[in-house]
Amino acid sequence: MGVQGLRTRRERAMGNSPLFYRQPVHLVRGEGIWLYDDADRRYMDAYNNVPCVGHCHPRVVEALQRQAGTLNTHSRYLSEVVVEYCERLMALHGDPLSVLQMCCTGTEAVEVALKMARAFTGGQGIVCSNATYHGNSAEVFRMTVGPFEPDFRRVPFPEAYRPIREGASESELCDLYLAEIEAAIEGFAADGVPLAGMLFCSIFANEGLPDVPAGFMRKAAALVRDAGGVVIFDEVQAGFGRTGRWWGYEVMDCVPDIVAMGKPMGAGLPLSGVGARPDIAEAFHAKAFYFNTTAATPLQAAVGSAVLDVIEDEALLANVNAVGGYLKDRLAGLVGGIEGVGDVRGHGLFLGVDWVADRETRKADREGAAEIVERMKEKGYLISNAGRFRNVLKIRPPLVFAREHADALFDALVETLEEASGG
Repeated sequence: MGVQGLRTRRERAMGNSPLFYRQPVHLVRGEGIWLYDDADRRYMDAYNNVPCVGHCHPRVVEALQRQAGTLNTHSRYLSEVVVEYCERLMALHGDPLSVLQMCCTGTEAVEVALKMARAFTGGQGIVCSNATYHGNSAEVFRMTVGPFEPDFRRVPFPEAYRPIREGASESELCDLYLAEIEAAIEGFAADGVPLAGMLFCSIFANEGLPDVPAGFMRKAAALVRDAGGVVIFDEVQAGFGRTGRWWGYEVMDCVPDIVAMGKPMGAGLPLSGVGARPDIAEAFHAKAFYFNTTAATPLQAAVGSAVLDVIEDEALLANVNAVGGYLKDRLAGLVGGIEGVGDVRGHGLFLGVDWVADRETRKADREGAAEIVERMKEKGYLISNAGRFRNVLKIRPPLVFAREHADALFDALVETLEEASGG
């Protein structure tokens, strides 16, 4: 039938839902960091963090098959498999996070996190970033597209490359961005909207992985807590070893009151979760009702536990730090050498190359970044473009990414960037 024929069938059956690439890829199988199309062409997956331990990892597949063949039911029965997973996962978090509410998607986890914050504080107002994306439910998507008022106030995300004020020192920038949070809190008070809290991605992934002024997150959290709110961090992209630490908030040296998790949690099985302080979880369950037929199931718990097994037994955090640091250093060497490379940022195996039309003005080149993504696909490498201006080349391979993979990706990217620069 071919790609175009399948695309036509898809549009009839599924509507015009979005696809990657001008010429989509028809994928039929995956293994490790590799994906294969219907012609058995191999693509290096340097984008998908859902299968964080690699596509179709045998230990994850085995756990899924074993539990599916034993028992899978909803959460209104006791299950030692589920309880043990909750205990194990929350033991990986910083104190005082200790209670887990399992869900199915990142969007749902963020929605539950918002409900927890509002149930606990009695407030409604949420401070969030002005370039954020936390999911696509009606309430959660408001933080991206509005309507923002009266419940959401968006603040400029902290960054060093395109700062809120040119020429400011790092400490001055920190204070300037903190002042934006203070103004948002004061704005809620002036409008008579009680504060519920602050919600940020712990590493500002969708904003483009900015370099954040030292101490910003801790100081921002203190401002919110002093005003009676709680701190929510979205770890859907940053969590489960992506940054070289279990959680992105460890990189920022700030433990939240509520944490939302998703994508890599089940390596492809729909699994997400919300971790919280015990007092917040208690208030939520006393005041709000939550039940999902397919959440907190033995199947989810078995698969989630297998993901943790692989991360720990294969020493993937160490691999992320070693390979991610190596690749970032190589990419950083392109700044000043290739005209369109404005900046290189990120943590662990989550890296971004800020592609610009002009290095002096730092003008973002969204169209150029999109073209680079297309050209990389044609060469057999899958990346994406993201960030506030959609001009940041997004590199986010599975955690099993090895040094030889990094070298191959780097060589292909350099060739493509030079082509795009006319070099």
